[in-house]
Amino acid sequence: MDEALLRSLTPGVLTALVRRGADFAAAEDAVQDALVEAVRVWPADPPRDAKGWLVTVAWRKFLDATRADAARRRREDLVDEEPAPGPAPAVDDTLQLYFLCAHPSLTPSSAVALTLRAVGGLTTRQIARAYLVPEATMAQRISRAKRTVSGARLDRPGDVATVLRVLYLVFNEGYSGDVDLAAEAIRLTRQLATAIDHPEVAGLLALMLLHHARRAARTAPDGSLVPLAEQDRGRWDTGAIAEGVGILQAALARDRLGEFQAQAAIAALHADAPTAGATDWVQIVEWYDELARLTDSPVVRLNRAVAVGEADGARAGLAELAELDSSLPRYAAVAAYLHERAGDLVTAARLYAEAAKKATDLLERDHLTRQAARLHTLLDAHRHG
Repeated sequence: MDEALLRSLTPGVLTALVRRGADFAAAEDAVQDALVEAVRVWPADPPRDAKGWLVTVAWRKFLDATRADAARRRREDLVDEEPAPGPAPAVDDTLQLYFLCAHPSLTPSSAVALTLRAVGGLTTRQIARAYLVPEATMAQRISRAKRTVSGARLDRPGDVATVLRVLYLVFNEGYSGDVDLAAEAIRLTRQLATAIDHPEVAGLLALMLLHHARRAARTAPDGSLVPLAEQDRGRWDTGAIAEGVGILQAALARDRLGEFQAQAAIAALHADAPTAGATDWVQIVEWYDELARLTDSPVVRLNRAVAVGEADGARAGLAELAELDSSLPRYAAVAAYLHERAGDLVTAARLYAEAAKKATDLLERDHLTRQAARLHTLLDAHRHG
């Protein structure tokens, strides 16, 4: 396989799709899928017209993705913008598709990626960002998953844990990304909670409701990000909070703790505090200890360092942070916050600027840039004061 030839043809194929009416991001996804298909097919059956073959296959991939996206949007149109509390609405086949994509023949990570792409409606780029891998790598992973299930019988649905992971990632993308999928994720998790009596399903539903309850307060009128500590808690949805806390308490009473219940417990402690200063950080640290035990996740330990900094002081938080890999996502942002809390404004300003350059979310990048500018203004005023 001549990889140099594929690279040289890619811009022309992408341009051809855009000229045919494909938007740039969707065209990129389709071209990536076509390149993966070329790697698989060409060694045994090379085409006479390489570029023409790629354009044809990429356009077919684009049309398939467009049809899938249109179907997903039609389903979303049936759902109110904000999820209403109470019993789940009539069940459609979407949740069943989640289970079928979570096929036993796939690894959990491949099943999650395939479901996010085929059913969740996320782009390859969005999924790659969630997994912290290059877009081309994720395109290959999804294509391999498609090939695996294409020859498998879809009469053995996957396990609940994989479906929960998919719903969690769909909600996160809808909550903080550029596609609004949060309400759909809540709707499907309600259906799952109705169908399956499982404490982790309840834990995930509680977590979603508690996070979604804060949504209206997450951005200022100008669209800028508002950190949790600065949010107007009067704008939080108390009905969603009450429902989430009730679901969580019932799940915890069953004494089968899982990671989603632990995350929901942390969210509930934030929701229960009337002010940021009244937050029970000591108990939040204890829940992060449980969550770290359950997941052994470095991202959890990063968040725990923030909680320790709030409970025991910024220096204690920095000591916890020093034990982690500095290449972790948001490491620089956490370090900046803790250094500012410790009074080291020079280091904090530098780290905020560094974190802004690494941020993939536009709102977060703008927020971190403003934080860096704010500290630089303070430092300049101090020097000239």
